[in-house]
Amino acid sequence: MASTYTPLGVELMATGENAGTWGTKTNTNLNIIEQISGGYVELSIAGGAGTQAVDKTDGGTGSAVATRVIKFTGTISGNRVITYPVLTENFYLINNGTSGSHTVQLKAASGSGATVTWGTGDKDWKLVYFDGVATNTGVYEIALASPPGGSNTQVQFNNSGAFGGSENLVWDGTNLQIGDQGDLRLGDADNSHYIALQAPATVSSNVTLTFPATDGDADQFLQTNGSGVLAWSDVSGGTSWQAVKTSTFTAVAGEGYFVNTTSGVVTMNLPAGTLGNEISFVDYAGTFDSNTFTIAANGSEKINGSTADLTVSVERAANTLVYTDGTQGWLLKNN
Repeated sequence: MASTYTPLGVELMATGENAGTWGTKTNTNLNIIEQISGGYVELSIAGGAGTQAVDKTDGGTGSAVATRVIKFTGTISGNRVITYPVLTENFYLINNGTSGSHTVQLKAASGSGATVTWGTGDKDWKLVYFDGVATNTGVYEIALASPPGGSNTQVQFNNSGAFGGSENLVWDGTNLQIGDQGDLRLGDADNSHYIALQAPATVSSNVTLTFPATDGDADQFLQTNGSGVLAWSDVSGGTSWQAVKTSTFTAVAGEGYFVNTTSGVVTMNLPAGTLGNEISFVDYAGTFDSNTFTIAANGSEKINGSTADLTVSVERAANTLVYTDGTQGWLLKNN
């Protein structure tokens, strides 16, 4: 009777077989067992959409199916399905180290058992278990996200980034904390330089800054509402003056306008405002007294607490409107 092989490639020798080579084959089997106990291998799964079987070597070492730690490598241009032999009953620590934004799925070579999938942007490690069910082996992910021990567990790193050592970076089960006025460093591509965020030496109470849900528009900056909630603001350090206006236009916060009413009345429609927004205007040709300049509330905003339009009829008038709130709206800064 000839030898048979397990799903990992271990040779099961029949009684009376392999005379003279039994010792060699036994040593190979022991090496396979040692490999599945803690071996590491990189397995290329490069290619387009399709299925690839994890390699197996009956009676030999080096196969991925008999290796505990596996790193998938290569460039993938489509979703990949990686299959294990049916009846495989084992656990693996696997990293998706591929290039390309496509899924990678683990499943048995046949049947409809459970599967585990890396999403298109998931390049992380997964601990997976194959249950070895006959004809329908399933694979299950064992969560690695939370540290052991519950919410009171602290994961600590020293100042050099090594695990353990002096306390600096602490996970308390809910929040990641940096103690002793440590800074949070965001390194560049080769870690030669970094941008750091650091708290002041002393604060009177805890401070939380809540960021906006969007990335804002060009030339905007973050402004707080006084309670730590940040929003994008159009207010700039200086006024952005525009070319001369001779007809109706809609103003933009942070801009200034030279208004020429020589040929007729000009209307400026106000935009929706945010606290601190400013808009400036100047009588370009000294003709506001003959052809007025109208500042329109534009339906949704107020001027000096009123929804009525503001008419400017003073020769060489120049002023700045600043936005306060929904009650008073835009107010004249210089009278």
